[in-house]
Amino acid sequence: MVTQLPISMHGGAKGSARTQFAALCWRKKRGKVQILLVTSRRRKRWIVPKGWPMEGKTPAECALIEAWEEAGVQGVASDACIGVYSYARLREGEAIIPCLAMLYPVQVKTLKKKFPEVRDRRRKWVSRKKAAKMVGQRELQKLIIGFSPPKKPKPA
Repeated sequence: MVTQLPISMHGGAKGSARTQFAALCWRKKRGKVQILLVTSRRRKRWIVPKGWPMEGKTPAECALIEAWEEAGVQGVASDACIGVYSYARLREGEAIIPCLAMLYPVQVKTLKKKFPEVRDRRRKWVSRKKAAKMVGQRELQKLIIGFSPPKKPKPA
């Protein structure tokens, strides 16, 4: 069980926060959990795929769509949010926007070579420990370290 850290508003008013849905893309390789990180478009920092709510889609569906667009992931998203992290979104020519990202696990089945943002991003598989060191948000680091994939149900 991961203890949720307090959320930061990054100096913004409580009414100015925006919600995003993020994908914690994972797989098991040789019995070890690996996390897929991507680079941000402009600053090339390591992040998890995330984006804005979409009309008619659940938060988990939004996270899965972002995983496809930003990382070429085809997989299965869990409907259970595993936590929330905050960050300050910098938009060109605009003020800082405080964002709250709800994190949904996405089990990666395949990675495609061609995907919408292939020219804008790099992607990398790493251990949970390394992924936590690579991302910038303390709350996200804690969620990554504490992540355990769901156990497969035993056949009856």
